This record gives sequence, C-alpha cells and structure tokens, in this order.
Amino acid sequence: MASNGQSGAVSPQTLHGPPYPSKYAGLGLLPTKNVDIPVSAVLVSLFICSAAFNMTIFRRNRRRGHKFVLSSLFFGFSMARITANVLRIVWACYPRNVRLAIAAQIFANAGVIIVFLVNLILVQRVLRAYHPRLGWSTPARVVFRFFFASVPACLIMLIVVVVYSFYTLDQSAIDKTHDVQVVALTYFAVLAFLPIPTVGLCFIVPRRQRIEKFGAGSMRYKLFLIIFAACLLTLGAAFRAGVSYYRVPSAQPRWFHQKACFYSFNYVIELIVVFTYALSRFDKRFHIPDGSSAPGHYVNGVPVSDGRVLDEELPWSASGQTMTESAWNSQLQTKMKQEAAV
Repeated sequence: MASNGQSGAVSPQTLHGPPYPSKYAGLGLLPTKNVDIPVSAVLVSLFICSAAFNMTIFRRNRRRGHKFVLSSLFFGFSMARITANVLRIVWACYPRNVRLAIAAQIFANAGVIIVFLVNLILVQRVLRAYHPRLGWSTPARVVFRFFFASVPACLIMLIVVVVYSFYTLDQSAIDKTHDVQVVALTYFAVLAFLPIPTVGLCFIVPRRQRIEKFGAGSMRYKLFLIIFAACLLTLGAAFRAGVSYYRVPSAQPRWFHQKACFYSFNYVIELIVVFTYALSRFDKRFHIPDGSSAPGHYVNGVPVSDGRVLDEELPWSASGQTMTESAWNSQLQTKMKQEAAV
C-alpha cells in the first residue's frame, strides 16, 4: 500500500503533532479539485452502476433458488470503491487534512483484494473440474485456505503499518513500515498472478478422468475469463508494487506517481474486470451445486439421504422440481451436447 505523496504539503517537522504528512511521493500524489473531483465523480457513478447491477443479479438468482454469493462480493467491492472515491473527493477539498489522507489511502488500496479472492475461488472451481481428485484433496484445500486466510491477515498488517507511519517522525520506524508495505504489495501481486499458473496446472497434470463440467457455457470461455482477469489484476498489482519499491521525496515525483497512472492501474482495471465478469453472466457460468465437497458433485449434484439431489443444486433445472440423479444426468448430457453445438 504505497502512501500517496503530499507534494506541496507542509513539512512534518513544522507541525505541532501527529499525524504527519508523508515525506515521500506516492501513487496519485496530492488530490486537486480541478482534476480529482471530476474524475472521482465519474468513477463513483460507474461503481454505483456496478453495485446495482451485481446486487440485482444476486437478488434475482436468490429468488429463483440459484445461490451465487460471488455477485454479492462484487457488490461489496463496488461499495468500497464508491467510499474510496468519495474520500478522495473530500480529501481534494481539504488537502492538508492528514486523517482524510490516511482514510482515503486505506480504502483506495484495500478494496481490490476482494477481486483477488473472487478470481482465486473461480480458478479453484476450474481446477476441481479438470482434476477432481487433486482439486478436492486435502493438500489442495490447505493451500487455497492458506491463501484465503492470508489476504485479510496481510491487509490488517498493512493498515497497521500505514497508519503508524503517519504517527511517527522516527526515520528508522518509517523505513521499517515501508519494508512491510513493499512485502505486502509484492505478495498481493503474486496472489493476483496465481490463477494463471493454476490454469496451466490443469493442462500440465495428466488427467485420469473426464472433466466435470459445471455451470453454463464452455470450459474454454471460463478459462479465458479467468486468465483475462488475472492478467489485468496482475498488471495493476505489479505496478503498485513497483511504485512502492521506488521512494523519492514528495517534491520530486516521477511519471509513475502521476494521477493518470493512479486511476488507470487501480480503478480502470478493476472496472474492466468487474463488468467483464458481470456482463458475461459469470453467475451462471461458474455456478456449482450448493454443498459440493467431493469429486462428482459438480456433475451429479449433492445427493441427499433418499437418493435425490437438491433443487438449488441443479444449475440447469428449468422445472424447479427435485429430480432423480438419473434424470439429472440425462438433462446434463443434453445440455452438454447443446453447448458443444454452440
């Protein structure tokens, strides 16, 4: 989480007490009314559209018994981005308010981890479809759970050191907080890139059984969506990490600290990813039977004690009635033939 530069701000030594403005240039620099307010206002309107679109999809699916929580995560992400841009607008109006700067920076850098997590969840489903035994194995579960748990832990650590860096003038402490920020941002870049080698793993590891197709649409298009999103997210995360490695005084910012880079490598990339997933109806393409926990559940649904499968676990059930496993397999084969024809 690179701290935004306070170019032109009062020197920390001239202030009476903490928090102190940063001595170093950061991505986005100090916001100004003539540039940041109109740009942030446009972004707020776009993220409002994203929030409304994803929540509408989530609620309509829920009314039909189609459970897909990831749409609600994108809604939460969009709301976080709305807050981040509103804070930047307010910060532009009060550029010397360091507390506003801290809040704006935290929200600007924290929200994207939700998209990282969504992409990891999607690629986990693809891995389990291509290699059910490997994807559902205990080692694979542990690895993915580690990544899921490490993200909020790393974010909390990041927020703590960023806030602390504004409340000290000790150069040694500032250098140490910067080192933590560099490590965390580098880890987020690796996390954004992780779906790409995971997709590669699906093809490298020899497959001993048929692909357990899930959701609507072809597996090829699912892979394209994941790789496309991962490439964009990696670009943004790697750029932010690279900027954090290069510290210069706030009065001497480089081209990569400018506002165009800040908005392009943060919000523009995120909007492309979120709208690409939403408009491609990833809620249908990546839907899996609720309660899936073992090989075979993607294809056959999750059996209950009387030999049936639950209604909400049949992504292509048009009748809304509970079907037997044989009827479900017959409908699945028909659907797969239709997809192959497309």
